[in-house]
Amino acid sequence: MKKFIKNMILFFSPVLLVILSIFFDRTYLQEKYFNNTLTGYIWAFKSIWTKNILRLGYPMPFPTGLTCLVSKAENIHFHPDDLNNFQASGTYFQNFLGHIYLGKGSYIAPNVGIITANHDLKYLDTHTDVRDVIIGEECWIGMNSVILPGVELGNNTIVAAGAVVTKSFPQGNIVIAGVPAKVIKEIK
Repeated sequence: MKKFIKNMILFFSPVLLVILSIFFDRTYLQEKYFNNTLTGYIWAFKSIWTKNILRLGYPMPFPTGLTCLVSKAENIHFHPDDLNNFQASGTYFQNFLGHIYLGKGSYIAPNVGIITANHDLKYLDTHTDVRDVIIGEECWIGMNSVILPGVELGNNTIVAAGAVVTKSFPQGNIVIAGVPAKVIKEIK
């Protein structure tokens, strides 16, 4: 029965994609999660229900989980194959002033914060220190970690759970951990 339902949904996928394109940019309704799998459709309809209909969060031009917060959708850049990064609970992409670049194949775990601007210490209502964040390809950002403004991570960088990344590690092929984060291992 499950296989029959999957085949029916995939058979009607052209119609479903037209319906989904009312809510989302068509760019994100393709590739890995919409070809021969139901995963993308499930994420998309959940996102429409929670964010567009119930208004429990801000609607985005791509499917996002209920507790995923992206400050400004046009300031985040990623490959459509990486929609999974916006399904994890508690992810926070603070990019209303700066840009966040996520390299293809990178994974963002739950409760990760990526921040492009800090508060002014004298006037907390304003932000200073606006700098873009660049995460290379095939990176893994562990649960409960925070990446601060201006950080650049090279390809194949693993950020350990709970780390606070305050500076760039452009060399890649490393594991970083701690508060503040430092290199603890090289990946051969």
